[in-house]
Amino acid sequence: MTDTRRRVKVYTLNEDRQWDDRGTGHVSSGYVDRLKGMSLLVRAESDGSLLLESKINPNTAYQKQQDTLIVWSEAENYDLALSFQEKAGCDEIWEKICQVQGKDPSVDITQDLVDESEEERFEDMSSPGLELPSCELSRLEEIAEVVASSLPSPLRREKLALSLENEGYIKKLLELFHVCEDLENIEGLHHLYEIVKGIFLLNRTALFEVMFSEDCIMDIIGCLEYDPSLSVQRKHREFLTKTAKFKEVIPISDPELKQKIHQTYRVQYIQDVVLPTPSVFEENMLSTLHSFIFFNKVEIVGMLQEDEKFLTELFAHLTDEATDDEKRQELVNFLKEFCAFSQTLQPQNRDAFFKTLSNMGILPALEVILGMDDTQVRSAATDIFSYLVEYNPSMVREFVMQESQQNDDDILLINLIIEHMICDTDPELGGAVQLTGLLRTLVDPDNMLATTSKTEKTEFLGFFYKHCMHVLTAPLLANTTEEKPSKDDFQTAQLLALILELLTFCVEHHTYHIKNYIINKDILRRVLVLMSSVHSFLALCSLRFMRKIVGLKDEFYNRYIVKSFLFEPVVKAFLNNGSRYNLLNSAIIEIFEYVRVEDIKSLTAHVIENYWKALEDVEYVQTFKGLKLRYDQQRERQDNPKLDSMRSILRNHRYRRDARSIEDEEEMWFNTDEDDLEDGDPMVLPSDKIKNIDDLNDPISKFMERKKLKESEEKEVLLKTSLTGRQSSSFKLSFSGGTKTNLTSQSTASSLPGSPSPPGSPGSPGSPGSVSKSTPQTAAITTKGGLVGLVDYPDDDEDDDTEDEEEKEETLPLSKKARLGS
Repeated sequence: MTDTRRRVKVYTLNEDRQWDDRGTGHVSSGYVDRLKGMSLLVRAESDGSLLLESKINPNTAYQKQQDTLIVWSEAENYDLALSFQEKAGCDEIWEKICQVQGKDPSVDITQDLVDESEEERFEDMSSPGLELPSCELSRLEEIAEVVASSLPSPLRREKLALSLENEGYIKKLLELFHVCEDLENIEGLHHLYEIVKGIFLLNRTALFEVMFSEDCIMDIIGCLEYDPSLSVQRKHREFLTKTAKFKEVIPISDPELKQKIHQTYRVQYIQDVVLPTPSVFEENMLSTLHSFIFFNKVEIVGMLQEDEKFLTELFAHLTDEATDDEKRQELVNFLKEFCAFSQTLQPQNRDAFFKTLSNMGILPALEVILGMDDTQVRSAATDIFSYLVEYNPSMVREFVMQESQQNDDDILLINLIIEHMICDTDPELGGAVQLTGLLRTLVDPDNMLATTSKTEKTEFLGFFYKHCMHVLTAPLLANTTEEKPSKDDFQTAQLLALILELLTFCVEHHTYHIKNYIINKDILRRVLVLMSSVHSFLALCSLRFMRKIVGLKDEFYNRYIVKSFLFEPVVKAFLNNGSRYNLLNSAIIEIFEYVRVEDIKSLTAHVIENYWKALEDVEYVQTFKGLKLRYDQQRERQDNPKLDSMRSILRNHRYRRDARSIEDEEEMWFNTDEDDLEDGDPMVLPSDKIKNIDDLNDPISKFMERKKLKESEEKEVLLKTSLTGRQSSSFKLSFSGGTKTNLTSQSTASSLPGSPSPPGSPGSPGSPGSVSKSTPQTAAITTKGGLVGLVDYPDDDEDDDTEDEEEKEETLPLSKKARLGS
């Protein structure tokens, strides 16, 4: 693959001070014998021919610009540039150049760009500006050359700008422009175009102030109509004076404000339309022009904001029923642009701006506008509303809660927004998507304020679920009255998907508000009707909604799901999907896998007891078999509470006791008089909790036997599973009642003397539930504080040899012969 890091365009500067593209290739650096030094080589990507071979001269001034440009001069009038596709490649070659010249790669210029001698340099620095030719018609070409030759050098640009400022040169040039136009001197007009374009590239605010003044700006635009590269003159002035009309929706009495609006429009027009698209070398040369426009907008917003009479009149006309539709549309468009301008303000100024609009009554005005039939007006009002919500959602929430005390639900601002979302006529629902985002912001608890006196979250969510949620869910409830969606066209499906997305967000963030609403209105059942939609994205949205509910592991939700049999539509969708391996299949399996992994007992029991027959043949994943195994383990624990308690004891104590317990009981043992014990009497443990060792040993033996049998069954399942992950069809797990009988009988048999014991079962070596016959260890079972544990005591070899031989002859179970060893 071609290394794009080294991909470059080679440019050379022509006699007209324009950059010519010499071709695209790949650059490298290496030693060239002919040039006797490290050199830059560029080979064309088309045919591999040599586009550039340039020795890196230790004294040549190389300049890195804009992270992807390297510019230098090889001779007095031969400038070169490499424009890199990627910054990394530019940095790599720049390091090579700096290495040859012994410079730090962090610099942007390797040598001083000014070639003059020290005397000339000091002379230039001391001179206030560049000496310009006199402003005469015959010397326009000479002036154009001076301007063009000054642009590459920062020092000469600075001097040229000073000369243009100090001598009032621009106004003299514009006088020549009128002369050239009167004489139809096209050549002179072409020179003036180049001069004015060069002045723009000087990037000086002081020059822009002169050029964009009321008496100069139209002449500046006139100069830029005569582009030498175009055969026909552009009619920019005609467009600005005749076609473009300034609309005063509300009369502006301040002449300075009016002049500033005109100026900003014209300068924006120059930037966007009149000036040619800047090349890569000129992008940064127009940064001051961008700043000029930016600060003009800030000034306009500030002046309008301070004009209370203007804003009062604006909002009065907006809400006046007598205002005609065309006028109202102009007012709304003006307000929208006004809000867009505010995005240029600093945060503190933006705060003051929106506070002013709020005090003027922008939200009641928007409520009136959104209630109108005009689609364009409503669209502009929605954009204004989005600015307000993004800036300060709390302000909007406070307004809608206050108005709910005076107005009906139908005309509440937030309900108007929901209705516009539902009634969006756009086939792609562009407006509905925007409004869904705004609603999500409004109901997001993360941006709600909490104070000592009140909690915005509690108040607003209480209001929203009481006054607005029924409007949001109305399309969902209307479309899911039967077993299948009553309307299943694409646009309806898209709308329902947006509503479900919002409801899913509520489930995640609103806890009890949404829980009460879902359970009381039976929302989940209605949502799962959409599982049968022909649109997969809608079925997935409804499944995602249920998955979010299941993921909360809330027993209120779980009881609701079980009571209403709400897994049924999910199982039906899974079976109807058949053997198709798609997103719906994976998503449904994932929800069951989650129930299994998280061991949600109520849902596990519900699924297995009601849908196991339908799911037991699914063998390409082990999810449902694993779910059945969970269910059986759950039933065993319910049937054997002693077994369940022993499970937790063994799990918690890991067959070890507290050291202090061992020490206490050893102390008791040694303090006991041996004469008090008759031969053959069993040792009674010093605990009131255990009356008989059999009561403990018997359930342990049963538990260990069952555990080992289950493990062997699971291993058998895994051994018979094919490499593809699908289980052999000839093997099926049976979890019938016979299994439990079999387990019991095996457990009983294993406790009898002489019966064969499977490896790891009670009664075999190494099992924690029995006494080993092959090792000289005796199991001691003790209790302390009501807790039971098992401990093996070592170092009993000699004393137990005789005991072991006697135990082999005994017919009683080993548990009867357990004794404590020291």
